[in-house]
Amino acid sequence: MAALPVFSVSVLLLGVCRVTGYTLTDQGGLGREFDGIGAVSGGGATSRLLVNYPEPQRSRILDYLFKPNFGASLQILKVEIGGDAQSTDGTEPSHMHYPDDQNYFRGYEWWLMKEAKKRNPNIKLAGLPWAFPGWIGRGKNWPYDFPDVTAYYVVSWIIGAKQYHDLDIDYVGIWNERPFDVKYIKVLRHTLDRLDLVNVGIIAADGNWDIAHDMVVDPYLNDALQIIGAHYPGTQTVQDAITTGKKLWASEDYSTFNDEVGGGCWARILNQNYVNGNMTSTISWNLVASYYEQLPFGLEGLMTAQEPWSGNYVVSSPIWITAHTTQFTQPGWFYLRTVGHLEKGGSYVALTDRLGNLTIIIETMSHDHSVCIRPFLPKFNVSSQNATFQLDGQFKDLKTLQVWHSKLCTNTTKPALFQKMSPITGVNAYGLLNGNPLWKDVITAGPDHGWAAIGTSSFEFAQFDNFIIEAKVQ
Repeated sequence: MAALPVFSVSVLLLGVCRVTGYTLTDQGGLGREFDGIGAVSGGGATSRLLVNYPEPQRSRILDYLFKPNFGASLQILKVEIGGDAQSTDGTEPSHMHYPDDQNYFRGYEWWLMKEAKKRNPNIKLAGLPWAFPGWIGRGKNWPYDFPDVTAYYVVSWIIGAKQYHDLDIDYVGIWNERPFDVKYIKVLRHTLDRLDLVNVGIIAADGNWDIAHDMVVDPYLNDALQIIGAHYPGTQTVQDAITTGKKLWASEDYSTFNDEVGGGCWARILNQNYVNGNMTSTISWNLVASYYEQLPFGLEGLMTAQEPWSGNYVVSSPIWITAHTTQFTQPGWFYLRTVGHLEKGGSYVALTDRLGNLTIIIETMSHDHSVCIRPFLPKFNVSSQNATFQLDGQFKDLKTLQVWHSKLCTNTTKPALFQKMSPITGVNAYGLLNGNPLWKDVITAGPDHGWAAIGTSSFEFAQFDNFIIEAKVQ
């Protein structure tokens, strides 16, 4: 028996927004394919304290991060390929301290990826070097002089993940927020393909959008890359990136304290990275604040778990902001083309699985309550408004509206995080007599199909010989 279509709405509020003039339809084609919402463990050592948590607290934290339909329900996990160097908040060990050394049990990223896969077998895994051991550059802090050596190092990590931990790596990057090298990228692609790792996509360049210009003029480079990933793009892309036809990701974003303002930042960019920049994935730095608060960028995970000695952890608002998207969509769904900005501030996106299911995410974040640490955010205004969404195409027959609601805390309100509201059901009906409206916008509980007539309670069918009734469901 086929599942009935479900219409769900996630509403993220810092003001009033009631669900005039927005039509959501699949007619005229769909937008880009949705690739998922994720987070970064690494850059560096940001998950260091998590592995030391006692049970059952450790498993509960992992559930909030990865378990489907529970908390953040993350769909992508990106980890640091350790390089024996301090990369932000600590050092993660390399799998190859020197050329003849290979050990795929150092560190905790292997453990973390397996725990993520245990909870969500469909989660995508990505790896990215923040640093390289000195032998890679033969004494120079530059991994591109010997591209074959660097490719061998990175591909060994991918092979080791499968051989020793049964982990399939889906994506690999170049070098975090550092210059890219066209020759190295081509060598890496060739090496992956030669070793039957054709399904491993390359993301580059994990900085700005500059690589897109090279891709436009170099078809071999364009073919080598699967994802253009930019860090902290401010919800904007560039024309060259769109011209390549490649998937565009905010491959690192957010980087903001996980308080209510951080939750507002995360809510805004999750929607507007697509609305403004055609980005089909947004990845948070970082996954969980499991490092000492006094270190750089303290408390910038989706949640906080920095006290393994006490077992204390804090499920912060960004966890529930993430859930508004991840609990109602999956990678492989498609954005509708009819998405955009609300008239008085805020944005909305809508996604479908092309099987009749529809999810709408609405955010009305104000400037003061959604300031991200980076990049700079120009001032904008949001005011109270009504927004009416009209469903068309295959969605016009949807009868049930499930609603989840979050309202982040301001000085005068209490927060409400991921609260399920009463479902809205019924049919929006109208009636005409000789083209003249008798009633309109009447919500009925059913039936889905039927007719209505005006007359006395004792009418007989024969008395309607010259009276034609046509009923339409809107």
